[in-house]
Amino acid sequence: MPGTALAFALAAAFVHASWNILLARARDPEAATAVALLVAVVAFALPAAAFWRVDGRVWPYVAGSAAFELFYFAVLAAAYRRAEFSVVYPIARGSAPVLVLVAAVVVLRASTSWEQAAGVALVAAGIVFVRGSRHGIKRGGVAFGLTIGCCIAGYTLIDKYGIRYANPISYLELTMVPPSIAYAAAVARGKGLAALRAETNPAAVVAGLATFGAYALVLAALERAPAASVAAVRETSVIIAAALAGIFLKERVGWVRMAGAVAVAAGIGLISLG
Repeated sequence: MPGTALAFALAAAFVHASWNILLARARDPEAATAVALLVAVVAFALPAAAFWRVDGRVWPYVAGSAAFELFYFAVLAAAYRRAEFSVVYPIARGSAPVLVLVAAVVVLRASTSWEQAAGVALVAAGIVFVRGSRHGIKRGGVAFGLTIGCCIAGYTLIDKYGIRYANPISYLELTMVPPSIAYAAAVARGKGLAALRAETNPAAVVAGLATFGAYALVLAALERAPAASVAAVRETSVIIAAALAGIFLKERVGWVRMAGAVAVAAGIGLISLG
């Protein structure tokens, strides 16, 4: 893997973990998420238009992916309010590729390798370690993480086919506009416009820019290295996120949970490379 591709993939991992941390740190994660999404779709409308290439056959995939994205962000924001970030994030990122692999095997009759089987086992073990057995942690982290993982798997499976009919940047913009508007409207209706104004701050703006920034870094890495290698390196975000949770959110990320995050990242890597 070329050094530049490795740098881009690692940067994407850091940026992805960082924007999630910014939303988790917000006083109102739901309102902050709504603001970040609006910032993202407005900021990247021009690049999407500049590289515009959309086939008419893309729209069913856009509709399906957007539905999963809407549910994804709604559950993500709720999770960051109610559960520990260092539990939710690794489980969400780790369970998604496992679910995609299972769907490929069951529905598409795809074959699986020993690397992928070992990866699933590592992810499962990592989730057990991430969850831990300590008393006093916020409840629901595992359920939130698995639900988010299902959403990621859902839009990933749809995007695998939808991306054939549009430029990647245009496609991402199309799938993000509907959930961004719908989620912001739901938050405004439930909490009032004042809640959105309160979270319109530099942190939410940076988080919004970073959502697309991480994707752009992945695309840059993919231009220089095989997709499997990029995907494997990209998922080091699980380890980065666990470390950042201890530093910025003051969560008790002990060696057991960190070991679990490492196991999840390693498992995802094996699934990607397999």
